[in-house]
Amino acid sequence: MIYAGSHISSAGGYAAMGKKIRSLGGDTFAFFTRNPRGGRAKPIVREDVELFLDMAREDGLGPVVAHAPYTMNVCGAREEVRSFGAETMADDLKRLEYTPGNYYNFHPGCHVGQGKEEGIRLIAGALNQVLREGQRTVVLLETMAGKGSEIGGRFEELREILDRVELSGRMGVCLDTCHVWDAGYDIVSDLDGVLAEFDRVIGLSRLKALHVNDSKNPLGSHKDRHARLGEGYIGKEAFKRIVSHPALQGLPFILETPNDDAGWAEEIAFLKSACTEVV
Repeated sequence: MIYAGSHISSAGGYAAMGKKIRSLGGDTFAFFTRNPRGGRAKPIVREDVELFLDMAREDGLGPVVAHAPYTMNVCGAREEVRSFGAETMADDLKRLEYTPGNYYNFHPGCHVGQGKEEGIRLIAGALNQVLREGQRTVVLLETMAGKGSEIGGRFEELREILDRVELSGRMGVCLDTCHVWDAGYDIVSDLDGVLAEFDRVIGLSRLKALHVNDSKNPLGSHKDRHARLGEGYIGKEAFKRIVSHPALQGLPFILETPNDDAGWAEEIAFLKSACTEVV
C-alpha cells in the first residue's frame, strides 16, 4: 500500500487542501509553504488547522509533504541568499509544528561555483542552525538531477550532508523519480539495483517520500524536465514496478507532473491500481 497524491494549492488553507486531494482520489498531498518563488507565508489559522487534523484522522490521510520555495538556497555564494534560506527554513519549521508528524522537503541548493565540498558544508551548517530538539517535523533532502552546480545529484552527496547534521534523527530523503533518472540512476532497467545503492549509501530507513514524475529526457541527461506518467522516458511499466516495490510500501507518492485536476485524478487512480494489482 502507498499513499498517493499531488502538489496542490495552499491558497484555501489546510482544510481546503484536504478536501481537494480527497476530491482527486488521493490520501496525501504536497504544498508550498509560501510562494514557490519566495515571499512571506500566510498566517496560520488555528481553526483551519484543527479542522484539517480532524479530517486527516477521520479520512486516514497519510503523511503530508510541505515543500520549501525554489528560491531557498542555503549554500548560495552570497551571504544574504544563505541568510534568507536559513530564516525561511526556520520559519517554516516553526509553522509546521501546528501539524506535527509530517515532512518538510527542500532542494539542497546550488553551490554557485564554490565547489561541492563547500556547498555541502554550508547546507549542513544551515540545518544545524535551524533544527531543534523535540521538533516533530522530519526534514527531507530531495534527490536532484545534478544540473549545473546542483548538490544532490549523487546519493553520496546527500549522505555527506546527513553525516554532518547534529540532529540527523530528524532528517530523511525524498526521492524524485525524474531527478534520479536524469542524474543517471536507471530505475527503468535496474530498480532493485538503484534501491540497493540507495540503501548502501544512505539507508532505506531514511527514505520517507517520493516525487513521482516521468522525464522528458533520456537517462543521465542532467536536465530535470518533468513529464506526465507514461509520456516520458521512464514510462508506465516502470512506474508500476516502482509503486509495487516492497521497499517503498507505506510511503507518500507525490505527483509533480505538468497536469490539471483531471489529469492528476487519473494518475492517482493509476498509481493506486498499479500497486493493488501487483502487491
